[in-house]
Amino acid sequence: MRDTLRVPWPLWPFFDAEEESALLGVLHSGKWWCVEGTESRQFEEEFAVFQGASYAVACTNGTAALEIALRALDIGCGDEVIVPAYSFIATASSVLGVGAAPLFVDIQPDTLNIDPTLIASAVTPRTRAVIVVHMAGRPADMDAILEVAARHNLLVIEDAAQAHGSEWRGRRVGALGHLGTFSFQASKNLNAGEGGIVVTDDEVLGEAAWSVANVGRVRKGRRYEHSVYGSNFRMTEFQSAILRTQLKRLPGQSARRTANAAVLRELLQGIPGIALPSLDPRITAHAYHLFTFRYDPEAFGGRSYVDFIAALGAEGIPCSDGYVPLYKEGMFYRTPGRKSAFCQAGRRIDYAKMHLPVCEQVCQDTVWLPQNLLLAERSDMETIAAAILKIQQSAAA
Repeated sequence: MRDTLRVPWPLWPFFDAEEESALLGVLHSGKWWCVEGTESRQFEEEFAVFQGASYAVACTNGTAALEIALRALDIGCGDEVIVPAYSFIATASSVLGVGAAPLFVDIQPDTLNIDPTLIASAVTPRTRAVIVVHMAGRPADMDAILEVAARHNLLVIEDAAQAHGSEWRGRRVGALGHLGTFSFQASKNLNAGEGGIVVTDDEVLGEAAWSVANVGRVRKGRRYEHSVYGSNFRMTEFQSAILRTQLKRLPGQSARRTANAAVLRELLQGIPGIALPSLDPRITAHAYHLFTFRYDPEAFGGRSYVDFIAALGAEGIPCSDGYVPLYKEGMFYRTPGRKSAFCQAGRRIDYAKMHLPVCEQVCQDTVWLPQNLLLAERSDMETIAAAILKIQQSAAA
């Protein structure tokens, strides 16, 4: 066990001379644009193979990837899209970005993923799709989600921004639904500072996504022929070169995260007041972008959630409190005198009146540990557990 106040945790991102060589290769090639170079096309092919998808379209970031997926599915003004209330803002703001409206659904308390049993009741005549978030890298219940989506004729987008390499029943996420999206933002398990990608097994949807990301062109069309509404969402050759090297490291890093997560889980499961996510044998790989647990202040002498997170940080354990319910974000309130972000053809939804009890409770008691902690030594998992026990014992003293 080490003194976390004096020894730093593994730095993220990790890189060495291989990334430097890859960047210099692009620099000296003079082909920095993906249309001229080969790095982006090669990365798309390699990531599609890694993730078990047939087609992939690289883009500027994970937020853009979601908007590309929505546009590729022809979702727009007046449509509605079901999304979990516990996620990064892009899961919902991308829906607004295409002129549709998000319908927020509550999550499961033991998985932090969308509750499939609540999807059907949220469907309206305007509902076209559901966005599934694989929160923290844990695959959502795709069996139940795909079943309810098929019953209600819903398109399925997987927001796999945190789920690189995650598997459901032995198959990697992303192409389980109609389209899947990933982020390569700086904190992600696979990163280039920024970047994103859309994956699918459907050739027609893959071509539609390519067109949206390439200012509306079609692959065999003329240079200045724009057949659909799109934008310039292309990834640079520099980002692709970094990602190709980072992708080689990912399997080994994922194995280390998984092993250390198992150790940490075993150490924490006996501590009163610490509730861990449930286990599901259908999850054959968990990316562990985050290691999460829920905190009960009663087992810590009444110490508040906010105080607990501060105390854990003071012990040298990087941690955070995560999201707020998406429907409580200011952008979803229609302010008088302010131009609305909503398509006026859509149904007016009063988000201020929403109350999703599980999400609201989770936002008041869930602790996040970032993925780079799981790249440390096995003994460092003991350091995390010891810090939590120390906080508990000090509260009881």
